[in-house]
Amino acid sequence: MKALRRIKWQYALIGLLAASAAAVGLLRPQLVPTALSSVKKPSATDRIRQSPPPALFGDAEITPIGLQAQAQRRKADALFARWRKEHGTVRDDAAFAAWAARQVPAPPPAKARTAELRQVQKLAGTRTAAGRKAATWLELNGKKDIWKLYLHDQRELVPVQRGTAEKAELKSALKLAKTLSDQVAARDRQPAPFVLDRTLRPEKHIKPGATSPYSYPSSHAARSAAAVTILAALSPHRAEDYRWMQDEVLYSRLYMAGHVASDITAGTLLGDLIGDYEVASAGH
Repeated sequence: MKALRRIKWQYALIGLLAASAAAVGLLRPQLVPTALSSVKKPSATDRIRQSPPPALFGDAEITPIGLQAQAQRRKADALFARWRKEHGTVRDDAAFAAWAARQVPAPPPAKARTAELRQVQKLAGTRTAAGRKAATWLELNGKKDIWKLYLHDQRELVPVQRGTAEKAELKSALKLAKTLSDQVAARDRQPAPFVLDRTLRPEKHIKPGATSPYSYPSSHAARSAAAVTILAALSPHRAEDYRWMQDEVLYSRLYMAGHVASDITAGTLLGDLIGDYEVASAGH
């Protein structure tokens, strides 16, 4: 039933976007794409309308990394409870950011990370054209756009003032997740799998001797976790679908050798902390 509901969601989304595009064409035939782009910057909805999701990965593929994400969610909730006990729910972004960065554990030792790299190398050997297409779409849209689209869907059902506040909340969380994950990555300096093994992503042009980009923690994982924590708090009945999409994004990062598993779990922990902070501060 879960898989069926998700498939229905995916094709319902594609159908909705296609219908919207058709409606725009019928009602405003005098406008052409070049004119539209010069007037208004494309929104997340526009971008996904132009490139709807292909068939994504199956549950059997994404479940293992999803279970690891669940464990990080529980860990983050326990850690944030300590922060909240000491600081309450009043915003103190600078103090929280410094504290959250300290909660990210040190990278695993070299031997363990080498073992994780071998797992990614093994997975790379199973890639298919359909898998690459799915992973590419998830890499592009899993940073921000899919989460903005989900929130847009929610905002259709709430008063404008509330919807505006929730939009700002999600934007703040995504920005903080990107900023902190980049800061921690620069601190811990763990090269991405495709840097360690250039054959994993030969299309990536890396200068000889370069050790970056760094991949610990995963920025995609941090932003996804932060977004899902907020979205699930706003609409608990849809939480399962949000977490399914999160698992899709996480798996895609392993599939295309952007990260190893510990990058994903570290990013997820950081993002969950950020999501908890935003939810508590907003009083949800």
